[in-house]
Amino acid sequence: MQNTEIPKEKTYRPIPEAGLLGRVITRVGDVFAIAIVLSAMALIYEVAMRYGFNAPTKWAHETVIFLTAITFVYGGLLGAATDKHIRVVLIYDTLSPRLRRVFNVVISMACALASALFSWAGWLVVKRAIWTPAGDFRLETSGSAWDPPTPGLLKLFLLFVLILLCLQFAILAINYAKRK
Repeated sequence: MQNTEIPKEKTYRPIPEAGLLGRVITRVGDVFAIAIVLSAMALIYEVAMRYGFNAPTKWAHETVIFLTAITFVYGGLLGAATDKHIRVVLIYDTLSPRLRRVFNVVISMACALASALFSWAGWLVVKRAIWTPAGDFRLETSGSAWDPPTPGLLKLFLLFVLILLCLQFAILAINYAKRK
């Protein structure tokens, strides 16, 4: 009988310093894994309809773009919570544990600041994507034959994730600073 258990190094678990928010982020990450599967299914359906039945869809291409885009955006947040982001280990690995802690605090604070600035820029983009110049609520649409509001939704989602990313990095900075 084969062992079907997933090795611990292959699972995405939040680091302890990520706190409750990190645990929530990793649990919600499964939804985005399902979104990738759904986008693959939509692509298969589109190929079958287009080339098998000569009846292409209006929705498949934009749906796949939207699902993969929100998944990649969420991946950045997941990477922060699980400490799977890119790090220059050539320098980091040579540091003493105490100096690593200082680096972790400083890096987390810098990332929180950068995320806050990107959130502000995202808000400026979202304002134009969800309101008309007259002030009426209207999500930006794609302008295609199907014309879904996915561009507006994606911009809103990006803003939401950037705010969470700023919060996650602030939590990381505080918890790294508290750690002995």
